[in-house]
Amino acid sequence: MDAMSDLVGQYLRVRRALGYKLNNAEDILNRFVAYLEVRDADRVSVADAVGFATAPPARTARTQALRLSAVRCFTRWAHCQDPSIEVPPARLLPARPSRVAPYIYTAEQLDALLEATGRLQPPERAATYQTLIGLMAATGIRTGEAIGLDTSSFDPHAGILTVTGKYGKRRMLPLHSTVADALTGYLKQRRHLPGAHSDHALLVSTRGTRLHLSTVHATFRPLTAEAGLGTASSACRHRLHDLRHTFAVSTMLDAYRRGDDPAVVLPVLSTWLGHTEPRDTYWYLTGTAELLEAAATRLDTTDEERALT
Repeated sequence: MDAMSDLVGQYLRVRRALGYKLNNAEDILNRFVAYLEVRDADRVSVADAVGFATAPPARTARTQALRLSAVRCFTRWAHCQDPSIEVPPARLLPARPSRVAPYIYTAEQLDALLEATGRLQPPERAATYQTLIGLMAATGIRTGEAIGLDTSSFDPHAGILTVTGKYGKRRMLPLHSTVADALTGYLKQRRHLPGAHSDHALLVSTRGTRLHLSTVHATFRPLTAEAGLGTASSACRHRLHDLRHTFAVSTMLDAYRRGDDPAVVLPVLSTWLGHTEPRDTYWYLTGTAELLEAAATRLDTTDEERALT
């Protein structure tokens, strides 16, 4: 198993040199090596890979499929080093991707949420979380992207926000004047916080340090109850990330209502959200009643125009 551990280490180094993080894959592969060691396996077989993927505590089909996928990617590479290593066939454990139903906030609900956030204590904490929620709602950036912003990320004179997204890719977002003014006002308000001058973070805690993701989520959950937002169903609960979904839906809804061509708007929205391809943006376009109605109206109008020609 020492040789197998070495192969796993080589595989991770090669893949990471290509830009992959593989944090979850590393954990899975280390557990796979331990699984083989317990069974005193002298080589990697398809049966071993499937046995590991389906062993407890893999409670769901998706978890089993993800485990086997990580092992399969590794064995495809390792087979070139050692032909005795068997590669599991593709789709041996198929699983449909699971998706949490996004909660699409209305304008009234966002106002109620910001009002509830304004009641946090002390006032500096309220200002930080109001800025965080307002910025995510107005720009659709990811929670991690918002927390990762530095003071240098915001150019108040040009009204530009530079966001660092996945894989270190950067994009420059022109802000509406109200959003730029709100960020400028927040920066003035947080100047007296201890440590705020030494920390480069744009959004800071009451100690003047960068916000932590777990703390942000723990703060957000009670705010939805404080704002009186009920859950739509057991599969649709409030998440901070749903502000990104709401932004995408609202952008397309406004485009339909203005009579813009959605085929033109979608690539722009995709670039704004930091997606590589427009197909990644479809994930965020939840079929709300308003969006479907607007799409149907556009379709009817297009059919009428074709009939006249």
